[in-house]
Amino acid sequence: MQTGRSDPDALAELARAALGEGEEERALPYLAAATASAPSARLWQWKGLLERGLDAHDAALSSFAAAARLAPSDPSIAHGRAQVALEAGVNAVAFFEQANRFAGVKSDILLGLAAARAAAGRGDEAAAELEKILTQAPLWIQGHVQLAQLRATLGRPELATASIEHALARLPGEADLWRCLCDLHLKREDYPALGACVARATAAGQGSAVTQDYSAIVAAETGDVERADALFASAASDLLAVWQVRHLLRTRRFAEASWLIDQVLETDRAPAIWPYAATAWRLTGDPRSAWLEVPGSVAFVDLRKELPALDRLAALLRSLHRARGEYLDQSVRGGTQTDGPLLSRIEPDIRILRAAIVGAVQQYLDRLPPVDPSHPLLGPRRDRRIRFAGSWSVRLRGHGHHANHVHPQGWISSALYIALPDRQPGDHPHAGSLSLGVPQAELGLDLPPAQMIAPRPGYLALFPSWLWHGTHSFPAGERLTVAFDVAPPR
Repeated sequence: MQTGRSDPDALAELARAALGEGEEERALPYLAAATASAPSARLWQWKGLLERGLDAHDAALSSFAAAARLAPSDPSIAHGRAQVALEAGVNAVAFFEQANRFAGVKSDILLGLAAARAAAGRGDEAAAELEKILTQAPLWIQGHVQLAQLRATLGRPELATASIEHALARLPGEADLWRCLCDLHLKREDYPALGACVARATAAGQGSAVTQDYSAIVAAETGDVERADALFASAASDLLAVWQVRHLLRTRRFAEASWLIDQVLETDRAPAIWPYAATAWRLTGDPRSAWLEVPGSVAFVDLRKELPALDRLAALLRSLHRARGEYLDQSVRGGTQTDGPLLSRIEPDIRILRAAIVGAVQQYLDRLPPVDPSHPLLGPRRDRRIRFAGSWSVRLRGHGHHANHVHPQGWISSALYIALPDRQPGDHPHAGSLSLGVPQAELGLDLPPAQMIAPRPGYLALFPSWLWHGTHSFPAGERLTVAFDVAPPR
């Protein structure tokens, strides 16, 4: 990265390159010096973006405020300030409204405004505004998707697809709307509804380019084995590989599944197939199973001394659980999940929490076996700053649990226990426990857990993101956790 030049254009290019390469720390001192000696709205903006990339959102807010003072009507500065505020946990509604006035109608600003309203406890207002916009712009697919998720978290999942249905009533020939509707049914794993959607799309004149992949998925996931076999055999898209592997595992054709898994592992779709590789190799006694599940890949770390007082942290987290329902495509069953990047928030206790987590993850990485370029956990480099692909809190009520799932966007995943219900006489020995290595129940495979972890307040579980994980339900009380995915290093 070039660092010798100091003119504004060169500094802007330096900052742009640093963001792309994950080198924000190296570029930030140059932007800090430039903004101190010759204030420039654009350079303050770049400084704020670098600080945002470092999850230093308090500093980023100050930089964007300085940029806004110098260029009060600049739309990109206004939008950046709004986004940083939203991620920082600051009420960002007014900032997004201001950006909307300066930039005109832009979809990403409207989506941010809806998210900001929901974060401020104004979810019903956000839903109503999105619905109004979609009446005027029925082909705005991102808006339909956000409204569907918003209605689900507001406790109205039966209305999740209503805006798309209204749009299709007006525009039944629009393929993107049919794909959007099918994708939402797929996200919520409602395969009968997906099948009905495919039938309706076909009746509306949509061809195989829209319906074929969904038809194969429906056949496989609803047990129509012969039809699924035929559809997978005729499919031209490699997007179906994971679904075909699921189908082969479900129908006990383990050798065929293993062969297909090996083909996919040679492609850029490998991250999505590793969970199924782990399952197939355990089922068949493949020696690669031992290679995959390396010593130290699961850790349970005591963070009580590094964390804020758990009662205080629990109270803060509870205040963030504004949702009344579950996301369409998450593992939570019987509880709520916070929105936005939790570890980017600027509350002092969240910053202490983040620092404790970063330290624990670094120690976990330091204790892993040597780098193995072919291994999904051991392959990535370990000399980069720890970044998060997502972070959130989950609050489960009595009988709540997590369905078995994986995190294909992550490298290392987690569960940090903040508050747990008291155990009662007669509780199941594994009530509330974290189960690792058990595939989704829908696959119908009889695999015992590779490991079980009994939760303890203040303890952090770390494990590979491709490892199946879920929780056993508990009879009563509250289970409050923090979770995050460590992003693969750049």
